[in-house]
Amino acid sequence: MSLPVKVMRDGPVEKRSSGLLQLWKKKRCVLTEDGLRLHNCKGSGDAPSSAWSSRAKELRFERMVTVDCVEYKRGLVYFTIVMATGKEIDFRCPQDGAAWNAEIALALVRYKNLQAVQTGRNRHLSTSHLGSTGEDETL
Repeated sequence: MSLPVKVMRDGPVEKRSSGLLQLWKKKRCVLTEDGLRLHNCKGSGDAPSSAWSSRAKELRFERMVTVDCVEYKRGLVYFTIVMATGKEIDFRCPQDGAAWNAEIALALVRYKNLQAVQTGRNRHLSTSHLGSTGEDETL
């Protein structure tokens, strides 16, 4: 059973499909401390009562490299999330307010910084433990 995650932002975005036509599809994006969850829209049209699917595609920060390619066009922000595998996932959202690309980029930097701090602590603890045995001292 998974622990509850802190939701940092929740709202609509559009994701470009990877198919031949590369259509823009509406998604509900949930930004957490661990990454993004993308829910499909089951309803049709722009009705606010459209139902969101309970199944979600998860994009975890541990597999992300960067948020790239920001372009502002006709009131929309276009951006790309680059995964560690080299896969690029294109998104767009309205330009008004805090744009999704900035929120995702800041959350990704925060996640990577926490990972680096934890790695540094673990390295420090393992070297200080080795140093306490006296094995690596020179006479």
